[in-house]
Amino acid sequence: MATHKVVLIPGDGIGPELTQLTVKLFEAAEVPIEWVVVELGEPAIKKYGDPLPEEALETIKKYPVIFKGPLTTPVGGGYRSVNVRLRVELDTYAVVRPAKSLPVSWLYADVPRYKNVDLVIVREATEGLYSGIEHFVGKDKCAAESTMLITRKGSERIIRFAFEYAKKFNRKKVTAVHKANILKTTGGLWLEVFYEIAKNYPEIQAEDRIVDNMAMQMVLKPQEYDVMVMENLMGDVLSDLASGLIGGLGVAPSSNIGDKYAMFEPVHGSAPKYAGKWMANPTAQMLTGTLMLRYMGLEEKADLIEKAIFKTLNDAKKLTYDMARTLRNAGIADIEPVSNKEYTEEIIRNLKAMM
Repeated sequence: MATHKVVLIPGDGIGPELTQLTVKLFEAAEVPIEWVVVELGEPAIKKYGDPLPEEALETIKKYPVIFKGPLTTPVGGGYRSVNVRLRVELDTYAVVRPAKSLPVSWLYADVPRYKNVDLVIVREATEGLYSGIEHFVGKDKCAAESTMLITRKGSERIIRFAFEYAKKFNRKKVTAVHKANILKTTGGLWLEVFYEIAKNYPEIQAEDRIVDNMAMQMVLKPQEYDVMVMENLMGDVLSDLASGLIGGLGVAPSSNIGDKYAMFEPVHGSAPKYAGKWMANPTAQMLTGTLMLRYMGLEEKADLIEKAIFKTLNDAKKLTYDMARTLRNAGIADIEPVSNKEYTEEIIRNLKAMM
């Protein structure tokens, strides 16, 4: 089996430990990957004074597939999100976040309505309110202004991507999410392009929902939705909501797809306060890895790793603190949580038994 070179960005906060554990799991599964490690975020600031050094970016651009841990984004100041900058630099314009109920019954014991969720959020990643076009007004900063950029070109390609995704994976419906009742120009352009593109896919149902109503619908009846396409900020918010439907951010994978590059990272953030404590749930990072393996054509390895993870979850013998808490709160079991190292070792034991 040919060896694949993949860029590994460990990230910061809990990122380095989660990627380390995932790499260990991949090695146990004998996945044919050679990692090219590139440091960004806080480690890069300490070494180079820049969270995204130009040399690091040049290295990343030499390889088509990137596996990334979470990176910290300062709140209310500091440098611009490295995550957003990477998506723009690599033009990975489609953030694809599947939210599918895992085959683990106890995860949904206290919320049975969420047992059969299987939806996909397709989020535009290069424009919208995350374009970074903002400034203060007045010398005393009496106001601040941000520009929501929606282009026809950007809308066309992300909406077409959503319909092509639905077609490829035999999905039946695409829902455009918007706020065109208030944002009449940006939202209006988005909707106009959506229904223009939809005409080319008569076999796929096309509909639209206002974003606040969409949030309610996802909580009340998520099973009625399939592929959902939206601009950047809306996708950021609703994908976290979707993660809650399937067990939380600790089990939610994600990918960023473009025409030349594909970058894979979990939905959750860097959680710096947990860094070095080996408490954070690595499942999302690992399942993100299986998305990457499938993208690379390594379906058998992805299936093997998934089966080992799901067996570990179903056995419920060794779980990280967040999952142990879920069992306790549901009144199913009161088990002592283990470190994410021990949890990973349990996955590897199950994986070796399957090989």
